[in-house]
Amino acid sequence: MRKLILAVASVAAMALAGPVSAADSPIIIKFSHVVVSDTPKGKAADKFRELAEKYTNGKVKVEVYPNSTLYKDKEELEALQLGAVQMLAPSISKFGPIGIREFEVFDLPYILPDRKALRKVTDGPLGAKLLKLLDSKGMTGLAYWDNGFKQMSANKKLIDPSDYKGLKFRIQSSKVLEAQFRALGAIPQVMAFSDVYQALQTGVVDGQENTWSNIYTQKMHEVQKYMTVTNHGYIGYVVVVNKKFWDGLPNDIRDELSKAMKEATEYGNGASAQDNEEALEAIKKTGKSEIITLTPEQNEAMRKAMMPVYKDVAPRVGQPLIDEFMKETGQSPMN
Repeated sequence: MRKLILAVASVAAMALAGPVSAADSPIIIKFSHVVVSDTPKGKAADKFRELAEKYTNGKVKVEVYPNSTLYKDKEELEALQLGAVQMLAPSISKFGPIGIREFEVFDLPYILPDRKALRKVTDGPLGAKLLKLLDSKGMTGLAYWDNGFKQMSANKKLIDPSDYKGLKFRIQSSKVLEAQFRALGAIPQVMAFSDVYQALQTGVVDGQENTWSNIYTQKMHEVQKYMTVTNHGYIGYVVVVNKKFWDGLPNDIRDELSKAMKEATEYGNGASAQDNEEALEAIKKTGKSEIITLTPEQNEAMRKAMMPVYKDVAPRVGQPLIDEFMKETGQSPMN
């Protein structure tokens, strides 16, 4: 696969040799992502395509490749860095494994109490500071896109922390998420998003954590008997563009694309909450999964079981960053 990416990147590099100019129009932006179009990320990507082409008067053409049709989770960041694609919206968790561990602060359980606290981080100086860290990896961070808050699912009822013991859970590649499930006595299994349904269906893994919209659009509810409302974690994305490509654009084109990205972000983030609510209702209507709502006491037991994760990953993520993050959200782990 690396050879294929390199080959594609070589062709792209020849096509974009030297600074990009309006005379080279249409400028092609390949935008790859791993979810279906009818999800918060998919809708925001399609909105960006629409607005980018409109605001540049056709000087830019955006090609969106959804649902891992171009690259899977493990391949897409390398493809961007090599120039085989120009734009991605990877899950925030993806940046830890490539050396930007600070982004893993978003993976800490219960660190984000609600969307208001989330916006304070992503729209404020802390969010901007984190995006700047991407420069060193050949990327420019453009925006934060929401998916939503995560729920737990398995083929057994998940109510008490002890219910997780010995179960295999699919996770994204994140040391924080590994620590989270080990704190519950579960066995974390890193796996590409596109492979999760089959892994659940065949019993390769017993359960997973995800947002309602991801669960519904990937039909995970068809192969999981129980789903527990936990809202224990957050899934979001960072929209990144190849830095060399972005810096080489004419100023007027870059300004119009930035405008399109800002509006697409507002659109996508506004749609994400509604999408997750509708997905939950749709899952309920199928009757294929039992939805479990924890009591306040059961929810508190889950929080307490996960609190050792903060101490475990502090050396990796950085205690000062964790403290700064929690100050911004007005949240302490046990509030």
